[in-house]
Amino acid sequence: MREKTPVHFKTIAEYHRFMELPTPEHPLVSVVRFEDIQRHPDVGMAGSVIHDCYTVALKKNFKGKMKYGQQEFDFDEGVMHFMSPRQVLSFSAASPEDFEHTGWLLLIHPDFLWNTSLAKKIRQYEFFSYNVTEALHLSEKEENLVTGIMEQISEEYHSRIDQLSQSVIIAQIELLLTYSERFYQRQFVTRKIANHRMLDQLETFLNQYFQSSSLPEKGIPSVQLVADHLNVSANYLSRMLQLLTGQSTKQLIQDKLIGLSKEKLSTTHLSVNEIAYSLGFEHPQSFSKLFKHKTSVSPLEFRKSFN
Repeated sequence: MREKTPVHFKTIAEYHRFMELPTPEHPLVSVVRFEDIQRHPDVGMAGSVIHDCYTVALKKNFKGKMKYGQQEFDFDEGVMHFMSPRQVLSFSAASPEDFEHTGWLLLIHPDFLWNTSLAKKIRQYEFFSYNVTEALHLSEKEENLVTGIMEQISEEYHSRIDQLSQSVIIAQIELLLTYSERFYQRQFVTRKIANHRMLDQLETFLNQYFQSSSLPEKGIPSVQLVADHLNVSANYLSRMLQLLTGQSTKQLIQDKLIGLSKEKLSTTHLSVNEIAYSLGFEHPQSFSKLFKHKTSVSPLEFRKSFN
């Protein structure tokens, strides 16, 4: 594969020109059908693209490889993926035919959202995160719903633009993102088996981490460290744990710490300070405060209960 410098699209018009599409009807929002793209990639092409826009893509029958964040997307069926401005989407294919696919692409320049409620809200949708590790797989019914909203957005800006056009399109985009959030929740629930495997991996990682002789130097593992090890976003991991265990990642780490501290308090003669340092706490007071918060007794009171 020949690596190429990332192609950076600063405007929607630049993307249209590059892909040999007609001039966009609206400078700040555009709906593109992938089958209308005229530009064909080179054989053995590999590279990446950067948009200064938000993008929402629904792809079908895509045979190449694409990576956004940490994981390759599986495009064997209809799937959606989302990109925030100035983030990188990598791709590769063995032949031009691998890039031939159908579907829709929505491009939204941040300026289009200016002075609207969606300007801030759009950043709260987790599926725009660079660390998201899975595309959104859709049923045929869901695909049709997404396609219908894309077509409505396209029809709106192809009509005569008036003072309400932006508000109508913003409402349609919000509807699309709300449905996408629902679909992700559905996908999240239906992947419980994979999530249970991840829970086993999490347990193994924490056990090995806390058994390490260098724990005092490494300190207590952060939520981000655990998420990075499992190759998922911190938000995804906490949502998964809440679903399976009723606890967040932070709570799970704290419970592991309390379990280990109880073992040391009841089976060793180490002082409370020594136990705190051995578990990665910088300050013994922090350990004592957490222990009492979790158990309703101080470490010394807990130890005395065994005498």
